[in-house]
Amino acid sequence: MTTVGVDLIEIDRVRRALERPRFRERCFTAAERDYCDSRPNPAQHYAARFAGKEAVGKALGFGVARRWAWQDIEIAGRPKPAVSLSGRVGAWAEQIGAGAIDLSMTHSRELASAVCVVDG
Repeated sequence: MTTVGVDLIEIDRVRRALERPRFRERCFTAAERDYCDSRPNPAQHYAARFAGKEAVGKALGFGVARRWAWQDIEIAGRPKPAVSLSGRVGAWAEQIGAGAIDLSMTHSRELASAVCVVDG
């Protein structure tokens, strides 16, 4: 069975979160931080990856509360993002027999969104 996850977030919300200590380190891998910080408007790229992680979690049916581990989902590459899973999220994906993960992300000046499709 194929499942879909969608997420939408305001870029300003992520921009404000980036001002908090440890937000970057808690939610994004070193490779994701390197990529986003190298862009002219880092908040747009962080927001798109944040939405991407949420969309992947939703498509996998992995609950956000207590079990969620932001760095267990890594999004790399462009223009077509690749998703790598590890830790608890990777174990969950294996347990449910998740197949290929397809992710699309986009952003405007104000919003970032992502759609994830997981083959079952």
